[in-house]
Amino acid sequence: MNRCLPRTSVNLACRVLLAGSALSLVHLGAHAQDGVPGLGDNRPAVGNKLERVELTSRPQSDTDLRRKSPVAKQVYGREEMDKFGDTNVADVLKRLPGVNMQGGAPRMRGLGSGYTLILINGDPAPPGFDMSQLSPSQVERIEVTKAPTADQSAQAVAGAINIILKDAPRISQRDLRLGLGYNAVRPTPSATFTLGEKIGSAAVSVPLSFFQWRGQNDVTNNRQMLGSDGKPSSSVQQGEQANWGHGFNSAPRLNWKISDEETLTLQAFLQKGFWNNRNSYDTVDKTEYAVLDDDSLNHGTWQNLRGNAVWSKRFNDEQKLELKAGVQRSRGTFDNQTYLPANQLRRAVGDNTDRGFTQAGKFGQLLGEDHSLTVGWDLEWRRREEDRTITEGDKLQLPDFDGQPFGARITRQALFVQDEWELSPQWSTYLGLRSERIITESRGLAAPVRNTSTVLTPLWHLNYKFDPKGKDLIRASLTRSYKAPDLNALLARPSLSSLSTNTDKPNTKVSPDREGNPLLKPELATGLDVAYEKYLTGGGMVSVGVFHRKVNDLIRNDTSLSTVAWASVPRYVSRPTNFSRAQTTGLELEIKGRAGELMPQWFDAKTALNLRASLSYYKSKVDALPGPNNRLDGQQPWSGNLGFDYRFSDLPLVTGASLAYTPGYTTQQTLSQTVEQSRSRALDMFAQWTFSKTLSMRVSANNLAPLDAQSQTLLSNGEGSGSLRKGRSFFGLNVEMKL
Repeated sequence: MNRCLPRTSVNLACRVLLAGSALSLVHLGAHAQDGVPGLGDNRPAVGNKLERVELTSRPQSDTDLRRKSPVAKQVYGREEMDKFGDTNVADVLKRLPGVNMQGGAPRMRGLGSGYTLILINGDPAPPGFDMSQLSPSQVERIEVTKAPTADQSAQAVAGAINIILKDAPRISQRDLRLGLGYNAVRPTPSATFTLGEKIGSAAVSVPLSFFQWRGQNDVTNNRQMLGSDGKPSSSVQQGEQANWGHGFNSAPRLNWKISDEETLTLQAFLQKGFWNNRNSYDTVDKTEYAVLDDDSLNHGTWQNLRGNAVWSKRFNDEQKLELKAGVQRSRGTFDNQTYLPANQLRRAVGDNTDRGFTQAGKFGQLLGEDHSLTVGWDLEWRRREEDRTITEGDKLQLPDFDGQPFGARITRQALFVQDEWELSPQWSTYLGLRSERIITESRGLAAPVRNTSTVLTPLWHLNYKFDPKGKDLIRASLTRSYKAPDLNALLARPSLSSLSTNTDKPNTKVSPDREGNPLLKPELATGLDVAYEKYLTGGGMVSVGVFHRKVNDLIRNDTSLSTVAWASVPRYVSRPTNFSRAQTTGLELEIKGRAGELMPQWFDAKTALNLRASLSYYKSKVDALPGPNNRLDGQQPWSGNLGFDYRFSDLPLVTGASLAYTPGYTTQQTLSQTVEQSRSRALDMFAQWTFSKTLSMRVSANNLAPLDAQSQTLLSNGEGSGSLRKGRSFFGLNVEMKL
């Protein structure tokens, strides 16, 4: 169980599963014929309760799915994702209540860096997965869960975002979406084509997306630190940071209804991309011997391959078995060239590869009319390998480390049991227990370091309806979750500061070397969530919620002066460490619905105006640090969203806007270091003209009237660095055709 799969085994398994999906699609395509629609499964993924079939005359709305979920969850379907004509999922997420984007990664409740679990079809996203490289046209819906459930990984301290890829269609489908966007320099195209077919008892879907991006940031960097002569210095540089690239992704899917009781689903996810960035700087002001940023040109690739198979068998009305298996392989390469003074070149070349295999299963049993009991298991084997060489001129930067392979592997074994229990027409509860055993092993030049942790996560969700026949309810959850160290953080490979590469001289605390820590332990969190949800007759809703998390073994980077093997003098080194205990508390408000229902005194009930708003307030404290700014890293004090969309009665036109705002804040990261972050604002607008049932056009503008982004790192000894980044708007034009 603790052995990691050999490289050839994972490669072979990945190729076999992906090839099996492709061959099935080709075989079925050769025998295309009309059939009976109805293979899609639109039930919520969380809970997996064996429910009696309920026939309805219309599909369930996002609000219906949210209300019927056994745990607190927000659901956003195709209508919400299509409104602004976004070309990537990251832009969709930034407008969702309680979610903000930072550095391209989503953060729930202001927490990211592993606190927010990202899932694709209920399985953890592959390493290095970038939301900005996935087209919303390939997504069926997005589910945001505020607390963990037993049948999914408990690595969800802040919550989980589950991206449900499009299901195979119930009818023949030929959709084409063409887009053109502009952010800087020149327009960039994008295109998505979706082929879907119903073939007898099977349905297939083959979406294919191609995308390009091009951006440019004008920055001003300032730095106060010891210069190359060891004396205080300062500098101001203005620069241009350009980035561009292209890629494609596809998520082919096969649904095969073997019988009324048995189904098989094959799902693949393929992604390949090429990235480039160029940094150039002009020095505006500096003292003698000041340390400066150098011009650089970097490029590389990334690749994600994943294959999943799900077999489901219903033995009778009360028993169901589901088995899952998956393989994945992710690889990235880089070639970074930095142009040093005196025509010297520093070059960093390398690659990293992640391989994994997962196997899971669960058995569901209805116990009378009130209980739905599920037991299951979840196994994962994953390995990461890194290879990197850095040279300055013709010399290796770190001869003892460059070119040497470093690796880490993780084995995760989980068992779980859950019971969905209808206590009465007004009360229902969800009880769960999940036990996970995590084995990590890091290897480099020294002997391998092995660490074993066991996490027991009890879960209790409780729902109360005020009226057995009504819709309003109160939800409460008491859960335990955890955050495992990233495999990259476990690698004890040193990385020199780009501003102080001479290992015969000391560096500074504001620009330290970096090294992983193979002895990291998972963070453990105990959480309480309480929410009131009121559902309006016209489809709107109002929600008020509070939450609290208590975190043990908080991981944070700590910088200290150390005697190290790669330098002849002591150097400042930043390492992740289990730093302290912490806690966070928050209040979350959300309202959405028709204007005539929310404000009947101002709007007619027939006015086709939809309104939505959310406000989130957060407060956190790290015990080992003094206040008042000893908050969790990157957690803003509050954030808000406002939005509307309006459908004209005499024109085939829909228009709308959205505003997201986060104030500036200061974070006390360590006893001697603080980080200041400026406010952020995103104003987006769209207009959609529908020419016919098969043709529509959408124009959008994101980040109108942009704010400049400013960040500053300050040390207690007077050293510091900061950057000011000019904001830019993005404009898009999309045409969608149903062929």
